[in-house]
Amino acid sequence: MRLEQFLRWDAEVSARLRVAEQPGWLRRAAAFLAHSGDSWFCLAALGVVWWLGDLAWRARALALMQAILITAVVVLILKFTVRRSRPEGEWGGIYRNTDPHSFPSGHAARAFMLAALGLALGPAWFGLALALWAPLVALARVAMGVHYLSDILAGVGLGILMGVVLQGVLS
Repeated sequence: MRLEQFLRWDAEVSARLRVAEQPGWLRRAAAFLAHSGDSWFCLAALGVVWWLGDLAWRARALALMQAILITAVVVLILKFTVRRSRPEGEWGGIYRNTDPHSFPSGHAARAFMLAALGLALGPAWFGLALALWAPLVALARVAMGVHYLSDILAGVGLGILMGVVLQGVLS
């Protein structure tokens, strides 16, 4: 399959998964999940965990905050190297204005990195909760029209890789 054919297929599949223009509960759920992977939200939630948690949770929260920042740098380098434009659409203006590039998905990378680290750092319920949340965030980004399917697949792979690498560095 040539690149042009793959990109056309990717755009068609992504368009079929899109719910951004459809009113109803599915759109609301996708919008919520798409935003739940925002870096500021993840960092704020981890800040609360650090503030209220015991020593073990403080250490986890600090490691995860550092991992978010490191992953963001890697994602931005890749985005500004590849420079793939986001799909056309109205939803997600803040993403479109502050970051016009879609490949790889930073939300998918962040969510899967957090899931990989959550599974490694424990406890088991925490890792499993993140592992259930991560694919929902990634798919919601396509459903809301701010990413192509290949963007999130690349983000998933990058996130898992970052989780494995950072596990050794931050543990």
